[in-house]
Amino acid sequence: MPSAPGAYRGPARYGYPETPVETTTRLRPVPPRQRWRGPVAAACVVLGLGLIGGAVTGAWLTGDSSAEPTRTPYTTARTVWHSVPVDTLFPRTLKGPGAGPGGTNRTWTRLAVDADSDCSKGLDPLLRTTLRSVGCERMVRATYTDSTRSGVTTVGMVVTEADAPGMQALSARFTEQGLAARKDLMPRPYAPEGTLAAGFGDRQRASWTVRPLTELPVVVFAVSGFADARRVAEPQPAEAATEAGATTDVAQAGLGHEAKGVADGVEQGLRRTVTDLTEPPE
Repeated sequence: MPSAPGAYRGPARYGYPETPVETTTRLRPVPPRQRWRGPVAAACVVLGLGLIGGAVTGAWLTGDSSAEPTRTPYTTARTVWHSVPVDTLFPRTLKGPGAGPGGTNRTWTRLAVDADSDCSKGLDPLLRTTLRSVGCERMVRATYTDSTRSGVTTVGMVVTEADAPGMQALSARFTEQGLAARKDLMPRPYAPEGTLAAGFGDRQRASWTVRPLTELPVVVFAVSGFADARRVAEPQPAEAATEAGATTDVAQAGLGHEAKGVADGVEQGLRRTVTDLTEPPE
């Protein structure tokens, strides 16, 4: 059973206290060593070196550039969800200089990281249908709270199967049809038990952003709500809730800034990570 609204027992991952270092690497058990494996392993090494040498020589003689495939932002971004530490994708603390109402500085603390999954759990059916053209290879997400613990925000990434033209077409469609402002295309929150966000459900969604990237095969999204689990009758997209002079309860509470700021922080971190992995060091 979820904890009563407002019950906060500290940061957690998968409903348990977070460990000092978390990664997405899955460890595998190592079988006991057997004596007969030594000679076999040596023979495999000799054979392997011969094959590698032959392949390298062949590539050199024929000029085969495929011997060392070039890493691009698209190929790299498609694997970061399982190849880099969780704390890199979703930092324990996010800082948003000037990201709050009136240009105030904001800081968000991670409450928990959800297990990676397909898109069926984190996206409503209509939003999944909207993203069908680019496919869903994997989805990762986490939930944060602000420094006052008055708001909670789920942020996530949909890693797609699309190429650059596919992502550009999706981005153009979102812009031309105003899809990012449609209430029936809001992402779902992640409400980890035993945290401040335990009562963060679909009816508590207050503000959101969905943004298909064009330089990477990723759709970044975020959805925010009140930490006291109150229901919100009229959710408002982050773009409208952050406009100067916005007077709705959602805008006045800064929940549009929460969704936008957390999404900005995660997106910027993703871009830096992909750049570091694809560009050679100077």
